[in-house]
Amino acid sequence: MEDMTTMELRIRMKNEETPILIDVREPYEHDEFNIGGKLIPLGSLLTNPTQLKLIDKQAEIAVYCRSGARSATAKQILKVLGFKNVRNVIGGMIQWQSESQESS
Repeated sequence: MEDMTTMELRIRMKNEETPILIDVREPYEHDEFNIGGKLIPLGSLLTNPTQLKLIDKQAEIAVYCRSGARSATAKQILKVLGFKNVRNVIGGMIQWQSESQESS
């Protein structure tokens, strides 16, 4: 599955077509700024997969982090765990916040 840009995600959210959002940052990062995703830090994807049990493996999932690097890894982990429709949000929250500042 192809990755998505922050702009694509913004449009999808505005149109109420939001995929399942998973934030793979650390709790302090999520507390500082978040867009409503379920917080599952990257390190716990493998150590505590019970957090994923309620997510349909066929559902579209968008994973994001600060820059897109950890979420790229998370995408691969989720694919190994059997999730079929996982997309990384390119540029992560750095890009999201940069776009927010540009539009204000």
